[in-house]
Amino acid sequence: MNIGIPREIKTLETRVACTPAGVRQLVGAGHRVLVECGAGAESGFTDEKYRLAGAVLAREQEEVWGADLVVKVKEPLEEEYRFFRKELILFTFLHLAGVPGLTEALAGAGVTAIGYETVEVGGRLPLLAPMSEIAGKMSVLMGGYYLSKLHGGMGKLLGGVPGVLPGRVLVLGGGTAGMNAARAAAGLGAEVTVMEADQERMRALESVLPAQVHTIYSNEQHLEELLPETDLLIGAVLIAGASAPKLVNRKMVRGMKPGAVIVDIAIDQGGCIETSRPTTHPDPVFVDEGVVHYGVTNMPAAYPGSSTEALTGVTLPYLRRLADLGLESAMVVMPGLAGGLNVWNGEVINPAVAASLGVECGKNPFA
Repeated sequence: MNIGIPREIKTLETRVACTPAGVRQLVGAGHRVLVECGAGAESGFTDEKYRLAGAVLAREQEEVWGADLVVKVKEPLEEEYRFFRKELILFTFLHLAGVPGLTEALAGAGVTAIGYETVEVGGRLPLLAPMSEIAGKMSVLMGGYYLSKLHGGMGKLLGGVPGVLPGRVLVLGGGTAGMNAARAAAGLGAEVTVMEADQERMRALESVLPAQVHTIYSNEQHLEELLPETDLLIGAVLIAGASAPKLVNRKMVRGMKPGAVIVDIAIDQGGCIETSRPTTHPDPVFVDEGVVHYGVTNMPAAYPGSSTEALTGVTLPYLRRLADLGLESAMVVMPGLAGGLNVWNGEVINPAVAASLGVECGKNPFA
């Protein structure tokens, strides 16, 4: 199979969909891999490394996008829609609930689109997990940075010092991102609360997280009680494929401390805080209701070396199956891929995506 790896064009998206080591495996299995020149440069992978791994280097986007199977990191942008066609299989993060125009373009062109974020195995999202881990840890780094008075915050040190109380961190959601955020914040010495709706998940969190991390049921009353005392709010709510629920409204944000910080990890699915909006790495924050908001939609791109290695590690087995067996057989051998199929034969066939977009859900032929 011909496999295309284009250079990412989203603002400061520094990751690449596959490392040279991964390309070597694909080429060794008999596939032709086209890599756009410069695709891996920001992740530390030169064109020469890809050439030595057996890739064909392509200077034109058209050549890479002409492959049977195109593998990316982030969702295609409008200038890439012109490459869509019926024969194309696209394998990438899609987050379609937050990008209705992309959904229409994919369905209209008849693209077969598989989203990393909805591939599910045993109730887990294995292709999303490593990026969630990075985003969770990074949310505390960014939150602590912007709490500095020099960067618009209230001047609160999350870990405190002897004689001074530490900062208070509230994490919404106890999934992979939320758990890693809580662990990172606790590691700095902050007082941490994780708000979660699932009792069993709370028990699991209590058993693995440090003693200064506490859990509490997710409801409006608890939010209203905790938010006025919160220094750093981290939104880590996830419903696979669906728009993130708006747990925190504008009135609640208005009641927070001036100079408090919000990091909304869920922003690529629309965000779980009403006042959040997407931002970019060059311009990552804004102030609304006196609170600093961080809403970068591709957070792990700040650490492309680690992110690209981690992403390739989990996506490569699925990519190999797709390339070796073709779409239909791969879906049988790796059933989790069926949940990843978001758009097929001109229809949205993921129920959560369809519900979020308010469109009719087609039948998934592989479910």
